[in-house]
Amino acid sequence: MNAGLMFSSETDMWATPQDFFDRLNIIFRFNLDVCALPDNAKCEHYFTPDMDGLAQPWGGVCWMNPPYGRGIGKWVEKAYRSAKDNGATVVCLLPARVDTRWWHDFCAKGEIHFVKGRLKFGAAKDNAPFPNAVVVFRPTLSDVFI
Repeated sequence: MNAGLMFSSETDMWATPQDFFDRLNIIFRFNLDVCALPDNAKCEHYFTPDMDGLAQPWGGVCWMNPPYGRGIGKWVEKAYRSAKDNGATVVCLLPARVDTRWWHDFCAKGEIHFVKGRLKFGAAKDNAPFPNAVVVFRPTLSDVFI
C-alpha cells in the first residue's frame, strides 16, 4: 500500500501490523477476528465481509480492526454493545478520531490507549498519515450485578 492510497478513498481496509497484534495477543488471547479477509485474519475464527461481522454474534475475546470508512461508527457501536450486552471483550484498533460522534458515544466509555507514533499497516511502504488508539470494551461489574 503506498502513501497515495492511504490519502485516497480507494480502500478503507488496513491490515493490522503482525508484531503489533502479537503483543496484544499475548495479553488478551483472542479467539475471534470480527472483520478480516482470509489473507489477513489474525485468529483461527474470523468473519469476512461476505459473512457480515456486524450481523454475527460476538463472544469471547475479539480482535477488531474495522474498515476505517464512513461505516466505522457501526463497528464501534457493535463492539461496545457486544461487551455491555453479551459479555464479550472487544479490543479495537481505531484511528484516533476524537472529534467524531462515534468516538464520544462509545470509545469514551471504553479503555483508551493511544498508540505512540504512526503504525505501518500491511505491506505499506510508509506509516499511516493518522494516529491510532487501542480501545478496549469489556464487561464491568455494574453490567453483571447492577
